[in-house]
Amino acid sequence: MLIDLSKRSEQAELMDDFRDTKQNLRLVFADINRVNTILGGSSITINAVVELMQSQPKDMYTIVDMGCGDGYMLRRLSAYCKKQNIEVRLVGIDLNAQALQLAKEFSSNYDNIEFHHQDILALKSTDFNCDIIMNTLTMHHFLDLDVITFLRKFNQLASIGVVINDLHRSRWAYYLFKVFSLIFIKTKTAKIDGLISISKGFTKSDLIQYSKSLPNSKHHIEWKWAFRYIWIMKPNQLN
Repeated sequence: MLIDLSKRSEQAELMDDFRDTKQNLRLVFADINRVNTILGGSSITINAVVELMQSQPKDMYTIVDMGCGDGYMLRRLSAYCKKQNIEVRLVGIDLNAQALQLAKEFSSNYDNIEFHHQDILALKSTDFNCDIIMNTLTMHHFLDLDVITFLRKFNQLASIGVVINDLHRSRWAYYLFKVFSLIFIKTKTAKIDGLISISKGFTKSDLIQYSKSLPNSKHHIEWKWAFRYIWIMKPNQLN
């Protein structure tokens, strides 16, 4: 019988309460980052962030990655901005202390990246005023009510806009990932969580429904290969 993906799953992922060693967490992030690179997920986020920067040129941008994990996206963005001579201050926020230890270790040569151990849902609008917020493969970890809460927070914090890159909930994605993981994924955690993540992903109608709770922003939602949605939000007054 085919899996029923008509509704978002509420199943917890192993990474939501990771209790293994930091070394094994390092291996899981290596799998996650490999998948993002092969399937182009990282480029999707970077291209959207660049689009927001181009919409409002500044001498320097402060960009916050909510749910930064091991800091991979921030390092990719830092390298891109360096090549393009774009001045950026990059901030990573995550609730997983072990992940942040890895992020600091991997990013030790990046003097424009800093990390903070904080709960996204507990952030105050005075904590991290910034230009752009990006959120890659994090939103699906939250239940619907919490998704609305942190989207509203993001729109309060980011003066230029918000970039969400997350998974399309699809049977095609689910079963193709099973095949893909046999070749490209080494850890059991990443294989299990990959399937759970897809079942917790989104349809375009889900994202449109969320956007209705943010009437003071302009929304652009677009499907991207491989089974991703990119959602760019900008304050109405800037358009």
